[in-house]
Amino acid sequence: MTVPVTRNRSPWLVGKPQAAPAGRLYCFPHSGGLASEYVRWGRDLPGVEVSGVCPPGRGGRAAEEPLTAMADWVGALLDSTGFTPPYTLFGHSLGALTAFETVRGLAARGRPLPERLIVSAYPAPHLVRTAPRLHDLPDAELVAAVGGRYGGIPPEIAADPDLVALLLPAFRADFTLLETHRHRTGAPLPVPLHVFGGDADTVTPGQLEAWREHTSAEFHVHRFEGGHFYFREDPAALRDTLTALL
Repeated sequence: MTVPVTRNRSPWLVGKPQAAPAGRLYCFPHSGGLASEYVRWGRDLPGVEVSGVCPPGRGGRAAEEPLTAMADWVGALLDSTGFTPPYTLFGHSLGALTAFETVRGLAARGRPLPERLIVSAYPAPHLVRTAPRLHDLPDAELVAAVGGRYGGIPPEIAADPDLVALLLPAFRADFTLLETHRHRTGAPLPVPLHVFGGDADTVTPGQLEAWREHTSAEFHVHRFEGGHFYFREDPAALRDTLTALL
């Protein structure tokens, strides 16, 4: 078995390590998202070391070839990264799926599991996807679809061709990862599962509740005011909920 190197040497992690935190929060970004957005949450979570997961193809790893198959993505992450207990995994949108599959990978390798898994704004992984495919759209259509469906590209960025050119490879790789993934049935995870979602998001309460079958431990659904990126609309509500959990 590959022995993971120490976590602060992993190219997958962004954030400033703390000497003796009360806990650690590892955040898995949304499609095209940057780890730095989630690392900033650490300013509002005293005593918690917050790290963002940065896969190849974005941020400081923009020159690297993106990974577009889930098994490769999770395998590469676990080969080079150790998650230091006590820790929690948080994943938003696509990040919910990659965080979930990461916990499955940790369990398969007999590695220490998180104290809890928090998944956000993503339907339970066993549900059939009905959304149109995006990863093979032409560039202009992909930008329009991402902005229209998720509000994930601010208008000022979408209007700048140079910035869009920098973002597009990451978006395309992430949607390829998402849309080509096929769920594998498996035993429920022995990890408490918390599901977050915005009350104005297209992800329905039923799709969030369906995550229940993926844990044999505690299960909770937390609803916030707002859309797909509810935490950008009301950061304090997310901060208070994370503080209570962590």
